[in-house]
Amino acid sequence: MTSPNGELSVRELAHRVPVSPHRFLLGIAGPPGAGKSTLAQRLCAEFIAAGRAAVVAPMDGYHLRNDVLRARNALARKGEPDTFDAAGFVTDLRLLRSTPVGSPVSWPLFDRAIDGPTDGGVVVRDERVVIVEGNYLLLTDAEAPGWAAVRGLLDECWYLDAPRPLLTERLLDRHTAGGRTPSEANAKVTGSDLRNADLIEASRHRADRVLTAAGEKYRVH
Repeated sequence: MTSPNGELSVRELAHRVPVSPHRFLLGIAGPPGAGKSTLAQRLCAEFIAAGRAAVVAPMDGYHLRNDVLRARNALARKGEPDTFDAAGFVTDLRLLRSTPVGSPVSWPLFDRAIDGPTDGGVVVRDERVVIVEGNYLLLTDAEAPGWAAVRGLLDECWYLDAPRPLLTERLLDRHTAGGRTPSEANAKVTGSDLRNADLIEASRHRADRVLTAAGEKYRVH
């Protein structure tokens, strides 16, 4: 049951995704550090528990490789919109929509151990719900060229928000855990991550639903 203050459990959120005879693409957008991956995995588990075959297809597998970014002098900006293969991401989203359930579609994943993508990290085949999570699902070409087609390829797109201090704390922890010094982590967060967050926040009005985490539940705005 929905709590009186409008907070929904992950199970309740999953139940709000309609059953479709075709593959349903649910986007989860939001700034870095908002908890998109966690929500996507929790939703996927709820779908599977309810007997609905589901899979998570993250946007992170479309990071350009470090050697490409280094050649473009863009390695320090890794994570910004133009450091992804937006065209490849759009092409594979179209494949997910057009390929019949039961036929395989390969999807890359991001491997933090090698700091790069792995081709065919997951294969979508029998899943009727695909949860696509990533930062830039709601952007227009005016905001970042190459991303505008994404929104129209998603059946629904939710936006997961989080307070700026919490984003900052999580991102600093993420970068220091990844091997950066505290000063390097701070430079990355203030010089890149939070600028990305501002760009992403400007797109939130295009979402079908805006959520913020409230303990184990999510508040719907």
